[in-house]
Amino acid sequence: MASGKRSTKKKAQRLVGQAKVFVHSTFNNTIITVTDEHGNTLAWSSAGANGFKGTKKGTPFAAQLAAQKAAEAAINLGARRVSVLVRGGGPGREVAIRALQSAGLDIEEIKDITPIPHNGCRPRKLRRV
Repeated sequence: MASGKRSTKKKAQRLVGQAKVFVHSTFNNTIITVTDEHGNTLAWSSAGANGFKGTKKGTPFAAQLAAQKAAEAAINLGARRVSVLVRGGGPGREVAIRALQSAGLDIEEIKDITPIPHNGCRPRKLRRV
């Protein structure tokens, strides 16, 4: 058979000037994803990936650390100007945006893309006691 050596390709370093940062903030976790203009993921971080477990993942402090880590990765890829798209209603929304700004990213726009139901699902039947 073949020898034990494997050839691996080195991942090409991408440099971007403009990026999008998606902040998905729920009551249980906060996930920050950095993408290029086409939506290809460049870097991501979450409260759970930073060592927080259980109810501590939903705290604003955990969201702040996750945003700082994602911002560092974005800066290393050359992203300076970002547009932030926020989804969800968790406690880490505003804190994550402030952490991105304090890390050195220039925020051009902040957009709320939280899904809102237009009439939504049918409610469950009334409970008769």
